[in-house]
Amino acid sequence: MSYENFKIDTDADGIALITWDMPDRSMNVFTAEVMDEIDRIVDAVAADEAVKGAIITSGKRGSFTGGADLKMLSGMFERFEAKKRGSPDAAIEELFEAAGRMSWLWRKLETCGKPFVAAINGTCMGGGFELALACHGRVAAEDAKMGLPEVKVGIFPGAGGTQRVPRLTDTQSALQMLLKGSTLTAAKAKGMKLIDQVVPQDQLVDAARAMLKAGLSPVKPWDEKGFKLPSGPVYSVQGAQVWPAVASLYRKETNDNYPGARAIVKCVYEGLLVPIDTALRIEQRYFTEVLQTTEAAMMIRSLFVSMQELNKGARRPKNVPVTELKKVGIVGAGFMGAGIAFVSAQAGLEVVLIDRDQAAADKGKAQSNTLLQKAVSQGRSTKEQAEAVLGRINATPDYDALKDADLVIEAVFEDRDVKAEVTKQVAAVLRKDAIYASNTSTIPITSLAEAFEDPARFIGVHFFSPVDRMMLTEVILGKQTGDKALAVALDFVRAIKKTPIVVNDTRGFFANRCVLRYMSEAYDMLVEGVPPAMIENAAKFAGMPVGPLALNDETAVDLSLKIMKATMRDMGEDSVDPRHFKLVEQMNADGRLGRKAGKGFYDYPAKPAKKALWPGLKQMFEQQPADSIDFEELKQRFLVTMALEAARTMEEGVVTDPREADVGSILGFGFAPYTGGTISYIDGMGTKAFVALCEKLAAKHGERFEPTPLLKDMAAKGETFYRRFAPGGSQARAA
Repeated sequence: MSYENFKIDTDADGIALITWDMPDRSMNVFTAEVMDEIDRIVDAVAADEAVKGAIITSGKRGSFTGGADLKMLSGMFERFEAKKRGSPDAAIEELFEAAGRMSWLWRKLETCGKPFVAAINGTCMGGGFELALACHGRVAAEDAKMGLPEVKVGIFPGAGGTQRVPRLTDTQSALQMLLKGSTLTAAKAKGMKLIDQVVPQDQLVDAARAMLKAGLSPVKPWDEKGFKLPSGPVYSVQGAQVWPAVASLYRKETNDNYPGARAIVKCVYEGLLVPIDTALRIEQRYFTEVLQTTEAAMMIRSLFVSMQELNKGARRPKNVPVTELKKVGIVGAGFMGAGIAFVSAQAGLEVVLIDRDQAAADKGKAQSNTLLQKAVSQGRSTKEQAEAVLGRINATPDYDALKDADLVIEAVFEDRDVKAEVTKQVAAVLRKDAIYASNTSTIPITSLAEAFEDPARFIGVHFFSPVDRMMLTEVILGKQTGDKALAVALDFVRAIKKTPIVVNDTRGFFANRCVLRYMSEAYDMLVEGVPPAMIENAAKFAGMPVGPLALNDETAVDLSLKIMKATMRDMGEDSVDPRHFKLVEQMNADGRLGRKAGKGFYDYPAKPAKKALWPGLKQMFEQQPADSIDFEELKQRFLVTMALEAARTMEEGVVTDPREADVGSILGFGFAPYTGGTISYIDGMGTKAFVALCEKLAAKHGERFEPTPLLKDMAAKGETFYRRFAPGGSQARAA
């Protein structure tokens, strides 16, 4: 029997080696065809008396599987939506069966009467790890990574993950892993008893064979009489010690915003009360329920589908050949420039790191050394790998070192004159075909390009801090930026493994415009007398990872003052609320510049003490009684003001593709991920409902909440952003 995606070799001992190696794919993924073939393979192994056991491994180097194929997932949703319009009950029944297909296939393997061993050679995520958990034995290579990250895209492990994990490891560890969507090292997975052995890569299949030869049972522990749960029964002394704390863990991780996370807790709790087959049916029902939620639809679209499309170059000009970058220059070795140098060197690029003198350049390189030494101490890198990365960074004050660079990124102070001077110095030595980029966070690119001889080769590449951890990069087009500059910038972003969004030129671009609205709304609340702790908590309960006051401290309060002054200089005194200016000016005068100064909106005592809101903040404004404030409205104000600004950027043509607004808002400033992003937040509730909410807030809090003409028009027509600004359409290509 032959297969398209699998190769099977049976040795003299009757052990079948099943190698998953999809043709024309760099990574194995689950498709309908793959599922059908696995079904047939299980039948064949079970029926063949000569086969005593089987090993499942991957033919892809460093990867077992990345999970589900986009087309399979989107096809399931499309069929459901199409059928729901004519026959809702039949549509749900069909979705229920589709949602359980993988789960019952893994259960079929688990109970087929022959032992299976998963030989995990590398990355093994989602349904692939659930397949491994259904196998009777699991062996992983030392550098393998595995996990069940589904909660991060709005759903949960629906192919047995919520049932097998808490039957293998203790309930608390299981719930933490499932609720966080954690990626585990092989050693960590073994410590949790989720895998049986960890071996060197070249011993992987031999170890799996040895496990089968040793007489591995084809019956899982939970299918045997007398099986005991690792943490004891739910209703027991042990259970009483675990479950009361679960609600706290759940709230801490989710603030009850994620239906997928809520379903995980229900699945584990209810599933551990019943036999495995009933438990899997419970999981299937909750999975079907979660798949129908707005949160799941929006998160899957933004964090799974759109992100993959953007990472693959959805916005890259097709008429420009791919540039194999070899050397990049970074001018400015401060915190941001040093971070860009680090990720570039880590990606294998030669880096020239320039600053005003050798000491300043060396200080920037030392930042990379600090990050590398931390990685070595944590086992994420070897000493030799760290030395190789550091060796690729040439720290120098000599601009001549940039003469053979393919791309130079300016990352100096956010000052137009300083940037212009640096640009002229770089232009004097730069190759005539090389690209020049500015890492400005707010200054329009078109105006900065005036200092460069060829504006077609000038582009904005805005990184987020800290560069080594933040995955978003904003690529900004000036009025004269050419296709080659855009293509090279996107090739660079892909090389350093960041996610790009492409935006047109304006002050603050996309992300900072939205972030500044977030902070500005917090200033309004402070002035109104809303208690600072209530402001921070409302933001977190709305789904933001960091409160606006804490975020302002991280970005620096003196930077806020500089941005306000620059905005007033360029756009007039009325462009900044005088009450906000007075607040930020006073904070600066008092030396409360943020975390870097040890004091800002928060006080930062020496460790191990934790930061706390500055008590003096409450003295600056007359406080409202907390119980007189509508907490739900505070949450709405934060989300609506950012979503409204995102809608303005689309109306103005700054952002032309809703995918970029959504992905950019989540990766760039953590906009409530359960919404799917700023634009999906609007589409999810419906434009009509969003406009009504804006009008309600505007009536109470002022014109900043007034819906735009575009939103009113879309509400009247019942349109969504994803329909009006269809990704990949003519408007998106015009950027």
